[in-house]
Amino acid sequence: MATNSSLKNQIANKGNGNQNTPQGYTVKQLMSASSVKNRFEETLGKKAPQFMASVINLVNGDTNLQKCDQMSVVSSAMVAAALDLPIDKNLGYAWVVPYGNKATFQMGYKGYIQLALRTGQYKNINVIEVYEGEVKSFNRLTEEIELEFEGKESDKVIGYVGYFELINGFRKTVYWSKDEIERHKKRFSKTGFAWKDNYDAMAKKTVIRNMLNKWGILSIDMQTAVTTDGNAVTQDFEQEDSGLVIDAEFSEVNEASEGQQEIKFENADA
Repeated sequence: MATNSSLKNQIANKGNGNQNTPQGYTVKQLMSASSVKNRFEETLGKKAPQFMASVINLVNGDTNLQKCDQMSVVSSAMVAAALDLPIDKNLGYAWVVPYGNKATFQMGYKGYIQLALRTGQYKNINVIEVYEGEVKSFNRLTEEIELEFEGKESDKVIGYVGYFELINGFRKTVYWSKDEIERHKKRFSKTGFAWKDNYDAMAKKTVIRNMLNKWGILSIDMQTAVTTDGNAVTQDFEQEDSGLVIDAEFSEVNEASEGQQEIKFENADA
């Protein structure tokens, strides 16, 4: 296992950077290590340089991420790369966010929709906010909901509804009231950081994630996303003759994900 000293020596000449990060080297320096570059290139092919540049730009524009363990930033970004999802905050597919002194990988609801569509099993899938006056009827047992969009009385959001239809004809609709969303947030979100500026997006993700996990067809990528979403990711960096090597295999994932990357993680925001 590489020590902090060996890691620093290995990338000492890869760039100047800010030496005030927890390990004394920056994400830009880590990205310049040949083994890290090779791993992203193996995963993303020709898209790797653009993705790696987006990670560096993300950290440069976020002082909170700059204070995090930069190795955890790279590890979280690698999860997004493995799922082939961009980490641009404005796109809403996936995020790398700070949690204490670690970076965490966060799926966006658009990311779940994207992974579902890639399976080829979903004909339609969506999640929307529901406004005051739009719910005409709701059966809590069957979860059948009738919405009347013309009945909207105000811009007050009272809940969120998710829906999907498989190509085999199976359909599912779920409705979460605002109170249910709030209870979920208080129970599972340890910091509330991701919810602070992205409440609607996080609420929609909560609905669609739980709907797909309970009723949907999950590909290996979708199982990986559900398992790693909202967790502080760490990966082992090892010293070999060829340089810095990342041990990238998932652990604690569904058995159907066997053969994927092994990642150790700690609970963070849900």
